[in-house]
Amino acid sequence: MTRSNKGSVLTINGGSFSIKFALYAIKTPLSLLLSGQVENIGTQTCKLSFTKAGSEQNIIDIKGGDHHEAGNALLDWLEKQDAFDHIKAVGHRVVHGLEHTMPEKITTQLLGKLKEISAYDPEHLPEEIKMIGLLSKRYRSIVQVACFDTAFHATMPTVAKLLAIPRRFSKAGIRRYGFHGLSYAYLMEELERIAGKEAAKGKVIIAHLGSGASLAAVKNGKSMDTSMGFTPTAGIPMSTRTGDLDPGVAAYLMQHEKLSPYQFNHLVNHESGLLGISETSADMRQLLKIRHADHRAAEAIEFFCYQTKKYIGAYAAVLGGLDTLVFSGGIGEHAPAVRDRICADLEFLGIDLDKKKNAENAAIISKSTGKVTIRVIPTNEELMIARMVCRVIKQDIKK
Repeated sequence: MTRSNKGSVLTINGGSFSIKFALYAIKTPLSLLLSGQVENIGTQTCKLSFTKAGSEQNIIDIKGGDHHEAGNALLDWLEKQDAFDHIKAVGHRVVHGLEHTMPEKITTQLLGKLKEISAYDPEHLPEEIKMIGLLSKRYRSIVQVACFDTAFHATMPTVAKLLAIPRRFSKAGIRRYGFHGLSYAYLMEELERIAGKEAAKGKVIIAHLGSGASLAAVKNGKSMDTSMGFTPTAGIPMSTRTGDLDPGVAAYLMQHEKLSPYQFNHLVNHESGLLGISETSADMRQLLKIRHADHRAAEAIEFFCYQTKKYIGAYAAVLGGLDTLVFSGGIGEHAPAVRDRICADLEFLGIDLDKKKNAENAAIISKSTGKVTIRVIPTNEELMIARMVCRVIKQDIKK
């Protein structure tokens, strides 16, 4: 494995049941040394999958009864890898960052703030905080950097941040924040790299469609609106999340079905979305395979595409037009049938899909005569985190 005399950067992306990681050599450009994830944390089937540069994926069993045990097992393994002893900094994806608009070094004060708002995102923040603490204890001299998923959307106008509830709650920090910001930041840098500054400064809608899914309206390189809100559960339906939900449903379920706040949170984040409607699978790939034989799977796909299409129309209105539509994320990058259904009948917006290019997952899938350029751009949150870390520790890394 190639080492860099400038050292390396480790990225950590902690979730409810997984920890994604990547190790980059500090070069120009950054060079990926290895990547992987710990999956099924909290179960007896906890596994570490990893891929080293130029090699095939490997999977090993590890002990991961909880995030602390899984985190320690991951670090024990990483310490045995080349370049780990040359780490200059660790970058963390921190889902919620309140008013923080830039990545920053993690201090005791910042960690305290994150602990105070951990109830804002109980699905991610508590485990991210645990991982930061674990690294602090084991490697006191290594700089840790928080890269906030909400930061990209700090430019949204006030009208896009408001919730129509009494202002006293807004003063307490309850408003629309938006998420997937690291992905959006990366995609906008990629759009500028491949299409030029003019395209990146235009009217852009990005559809980050994966197990978690959202859209963003971007103008002059700045976020104008996004589908996720106070939490990542809002917006379009996702693999297991509801997306937008009438608040009356919450009141009814708590009153008449006797759901506790914890049970309701689990329902809307882990039992709903594609899984809830299909009653079969949360995986779009599986639903596409069985959609002709199972009307529930077909309806789940139709609902996902319908809601996504509605947001595209709404965001074209927000932007005052549309120049570029970007599909990204696991579904956005690899599901031509979903892209086809989303784009259908949007010709009035200038969206004209080239079905042949779409079926081939081409980089540009719009017709040459279309007014809107439709692109498929793979996202890379880990690389974006590594770039941000290098900027914070003042390493000169070009795109």
